Amino acid sequence: MLGLESPSWRRWLGLIGVTTLLGGCSFGSDALWPSLTGEDPAGATAPAAAPPPQGVPQGPVLGDTFFQSPGVTPGQPTGTLVGEKVQELRGDLGRLQGELVGQNNNLQTLRNQARSGATAYHALLARINARLQVGSTPGNPELVAQWNQAQGELSKVGESIASLNGLAADSSSTSALAAFLLDSTRATFGLYGALEEDHRQLAVLEDEVNKTVVVLDRLLNELTEDIGRTQNYYTTERSNLTALAVAVDNGEFLGGSLGNRAFGVPPPPIPGGGASMVGRTAPLVVIRFDTPNVQYDQALYSAVSQALARRPNAAFDLVAVAPGLGSPAQVALASNKSRRSAETVLRSLTNMGLPADRVSLSATTNPNAQVAEVHLYVR
Repeated sequence: MLGLESPSWRRWLGLIGVTTLLGGCSFGSDALWPSLTGEDPAGATAPAAAPPPQGVPQGPVLGDTFFQSPGVTPGQPTGTLVGEKVQELRGDLGRLQGELVGQNNNLQTLRNQARSGATAYHALLARINARLQVGSTPGNPELVAQWNQAQGELSKVGESIASLNGLAADSSSTSALAAFLLDSTRATFGLYGALEEDHRQLAVLEDEVNKTVVVLDRLLNELTEDIGRTQNYYTTERSNLTALAVAVDNGEFLGGSLGNRAFGVPPPPIPGGGASMVGRTAPLVVIRFDTPNVQYDQALYSAVSQALARRPNAAFDLVAVAPGLGSPAQVALASNKSRRSAETVLRSLTNMGLPADRVSLSATTNPNAQVAEVHLYVR
C-alpha cells in the first residue's frame, strides 16, 4: 500500500469527490457541496472511472455473406433472329455476372481492411488504457506514440468507408443494368419468328437473370448496412480517441467519450442563463482555481458521466464565478481570469466528447467567492 506521504497518494487526494445533482432530488439549504481545488482536502477522493465493458464487439459489425455468381448456361445457335438476340442477352448476362464477382471480391477486401484496422486499433487502445489505469506521467511519449499509431489504424477504417461508398455506387449501377436486362429478356418472348428452342433457352436465361438480380440486390442491401455500421463505429471511436488524448495528457485513465452517453435533445436553457443559479441552486461541480495547475479532469469526467448515465438527455450550464469584492479594476481582472478558466473547462468537456450544444457558458460575480471559480450545473 502507498504511504500517506507518497506523491501518488497526495495526487489522488487533490481530487475531490463529486456529488451528482439530478431532477427529482431535493436538498436542504445546509447541504455540503464538494469542490475541486488545488489544495489537499481532508480525505475525499475522486470516483474512479469504470473500465471499458467486457464482451463488446471490438470493431464494426459487418456482414459475412459471400455473393456468388449464379452462372450462365450455354446454348446452341438456332439460326433465327430471336436466337441471335438470345445469344446477345447471354453475353450481356455473362459480363454482368463478371461485374458481380468483382464487386463481391472488392467488398470482402474492404471488410477485411476495416476489421484489421479495428483489431489493431483496439489492441493499441487496450495497451494505452492499461497504462493509464495504473497511472503514468502526463504526456508520456510512449503513450503519445501509441495514440498516434491508434489514430493511424482507425483512419484505415475511415478510408474503407469512402471505398464502400464508391462500391455502393457501382453496385447500384450494376443492379439497374440487371433490371434492364431482365426486362429485355422478357420482351424477347414477344418477338416474331421464334422456335420452341429459342423460348426454351430464353426461359433458362430469364431464371438466371432473375437469380442475378436477387444476388445483386442482396449485395447492395448488405453493403448499405455495412456502410451505416462502419460510419457509426468510426464516428464513435473518433470521439473516444479524442477523449483518450485528454487522458494521455493527464497521465490517468478517464474513460470513453461522454458523447456515447448523450442522447436525445437537450432541454432549453433556463431564463437568465446559468449565472442566475449561482447561490440559489446546488452545483454539480465547483472547481476553484487557487493554484496554477488544478487537476480536475478525472473528477469532472466522473461527475458528468454519472449525470448522463442517470439522465441521458441532460444539458449543462457552465458558469465563471469571479470574486465580487475590491475595486472595479480588481473585479474586472478577476472576471477575466474566471472566464478564461471556464473556457478551459469547456474545452475539457468537449475533448471528453460532450457535444458543445449541451453546454451553455455564462459569467457572474459572487462576493462570497475568494478565488476564481467555475460552477457546473445540470438542467
